[in-house]
Amino acid sequence: MAALSRSNGRPEPEVIANFLDGNSYSKGKLDEAFRVLRLDKPYPKPAKAGPSQFKQEDIDLLVQEFELTRPQAEKVLAEADGGIAEALQRLIAASS
Repeated sequence: MAALSRSNGRPEPEVIANFLDGNSYSKGKLDEAFRVLRLDKPYPKPAKAGPSQFKQEDIDLLVQEFELTRPQAEKVLAEADGGIAEALQRLIAASS
């Protein structure tokens, strides 16, 4: 059984919520299930993206001027076949 957390020196009461589907959920059981499923496992590290096929200056320009994320900027450049002029025209037309 999970240890009761304390608030102001008193144990926190068990919260049971009854829902329209007929089920009732216990806070302690939900906390324990969450801890077992998520908190006891290490978070996976995100995979590092490989080097981009586009010029770094082009990506930086789109990120700074249009407030895009790097993947969004790379996607726009890919749609424009790597041409910065075409990518800029597409972004300006899309924002109009």
